[in-house]
Amino acid sequence: MMKRIKNWIFEVARVMRRELTLSLTDIGVLLFFVVLPLFYPLVYTLIYNPEVAHDIPVAIVDDSRTADSRQLVRMTDATESMNVIGYASDMAEARRWFDSKDCYAIMYIPADYSRNLGRHEQSHVEFYSDMSLLLRYRAMLMDLTSIQLAAGADVRTQTLAPLGMAASSMSGSPVNNVAFMLGDTEQGFASFIIPGIIILILQQSMILGITMLGGTSRDRRLRNGGTDPLAVPATASASVIGRMLAYVFIYLPLTIYVLHFVPVFFSLPHVGSPLQYFPFVLPMLVASAFLGITLQIMVKEREMSFPVVVFTSIVFLFLSGLTWPRYAMSWLWKGVGDLIPAVWGMEGFIRINSNNATIFDNSDCYLMMWALAAFYFLTAIWTTRHLNRATRLRRHS
Repeated sequence: MMKRIKNWIFEVARVMRRELTLSLTDIGVLLFFVVLPLFYPLVYTLIYNPEVAHDIPVAIVDDSRTADSRQLVRMTDATESMNVIGYASDMAEARRWFDSKDCYAIMYIPADYSRNLGRHEQSHVEFYSDMSLLLRYRAMLMDLTSIQLAAGADVRTQTLAPLGMAASSMSGSPVNNVAFMLGDTEQGFASFIIPGIIILILQQSMILGITMLGGTSRDRRLRNGGTDPLAVPATASASVIGRMLAYVFIYLPLTIYVLHFVPVFFSLPHVGSPLQYFPFVLPMLVASAFLGITLQIMVKEREMSFPVVVFTSIVFLFLSGLTWPRYAMSWLWKGVGDLIPAVWGMEGFIRINSNNATIFDNSDCYLMMWALAAFYFLTAIWTTRHLNRATRLRRHS
């Protein structure tokens, strides 16, 4: 028994050394194992920076031309996101400014705006926005909501003042709301989405490199009568464990860079302890390695790894809950998301990184990733045995 255990350990070590050599000498695999995790987080973060849009040019079409409409324009110009560049004589002129990109939004104040306010009736203001950049639209929408609340408070004050009511009861809103945005103080897209994206990048780049290695191995078998000359004789379990250790070993320094230094470079939310999120992400790396070995059965050629992983990246992003809450998904899609290691990794890492949670606080995600690691370990063994059996049959034929 001790001899078998010793031989098994030696097999694991030989497989790990072989896989490290293949990974570090293959330019294509290095591109996805090293270059992609190094630069993709930087590219994504730069795309979403600056996180909040400021002084967006806005044109005004004021058919009311009253003190109330001028006050509304002053309030609009005083916001952080909007900058009134001037009055257009009509919508046609404002549209020309809009088409020439002199402005990115148009506010139209109708002629009956002030009259409706004087009659205590609802007044409407039309706002047209360029939707080519969601950052601009989001910033203007938030400030327009604030303007609407402030204008409503002013109208209420003017209405109640003749009745002799106290100023304290007239000013402001009945309830004063103060928002504290925990974990995303900037309320920006980068602070919101990048902590989750970097976890998905770790998983997908690893799977992409592993499946490319699998496709390359199949190419070698086709050229050598069903035998891979670079393969190391080992049991399926030793082969799977050795390969997993090689991939995790490569990704440990990359994980430190992605999870710790990228948020520091761009001043993203980063209040969690490295002693919490580094051990937390370990089972996700293990499960991703086993998942990549399992998916090799779908890759018959080296190039087939691209469509498999690129297509699943979009699906995994939506299933993660970043763009649509998981509790609102159907049981089918929620179940599919439960099988993705990065989904649990994103949820737990965001809690730790942005809200200073601990592994204990994320025990459900942590244990689920270990469960997925065990499940994909079994599927990886089945895949390895199936490929080895197919190789033997091809050799005998």
